[in-house]
Amino acid sequence: MSEFLQFILAGMTVGAIYSVVALGFTMVFNASGVVNFAQGEFVMLGGMLTVYGMALGMPYSVAALFAVVATSLISVALYDFAIRPARGAPVYALIIITVGASILIRGLTKIAFGTGPRDLPPLLGDEPVRVAGAVILPQSMLVIASTLAIYLCLWLLLQKTLLGHAVVASANNRMAAQMVGIDVDVMTRFSFSLSAAIGAFSGILISPITLVSYDMGTMLALKGFAAAILGGMGSPLGAILGGVLVGLSEAMSAGYLSSQYKDATAFVIIILVLFVFPNGLVGKSGHERV
Repeated sequence: MSEFLQFILAGMTVGAIYSVVALGFTMVFNASGVVNFAQGEFVMLGGMLTVYGMALGMPYSVAALFAVVATSLISVALYDFAIRPARGAPVYALIIITVGASILIRGLTKIAFGTGPRDLPPLLGDEPVRVAGAVILPQSMLVIASTLAIYLCLWLLLQKTLLGHAVVASANNRMAAQMVGIDVDVMTRFSFSLSAAIGAFSGILISPITLVSYDMGTMLALKGFAAAILGGMGSPLGAILGGVLVGLSEAMSAGYLSSQYKDATAFVIIILVLFVFPNGLVGKSGHERV
């Protein structure tokens, strides 16, 4: 029983990481219809720039804030200089742009910081917490709690504030939003910036657990995208559910089968679920962007 619980806790931790990446995909997709495969690199930049800031002598909190702001600005630059000029292009062209941005960011990070993994000190200490015979690190608990907090904040933003309503209106019908005085470009920039900030913040939280390296974003983007698809692309709740399911499937397959099969098992489960729920677990059928 303790072994099973250990796998559950490990899967929840990994799933929380995938959920945050999936939330970033969802935020950008809802605002612009773009699937931003640079989202994984934003997670990497959060951890890497925090390490760099601390190496320059910044306090932990200041270095983290620097990383989040810098990553958000990079995301806005991606929108202004690459995606916005290509508005109206086929979907595959926009995807290629974001993939190219991902490769560029990864290459520049490799040149600037090298190939070696870096680490950050845990925020809540490194003494494991025992739960019914299983153990979990305080940092893992922080990652899970932060994921839930991010989801709650996004829900409140989109459902209870004028800014959130403007973002939703801009995503649903650009022309109608412009007619009532909403600056659609500003709302889209805000969505890109917020998704990058969420990614960078999560990168800071997971770096004490997984370490941070220039190439970590590739697999995070793939798993986060898979989680978003599994839950229902465009649904924040679906992003959370999809991330948790992918994380749990990985942990169980690694624990009871072999760690060599964990990636394959996760994607097999996704394919099987999508046969039953083609629009994802909580996705809306017949969804069409205007």
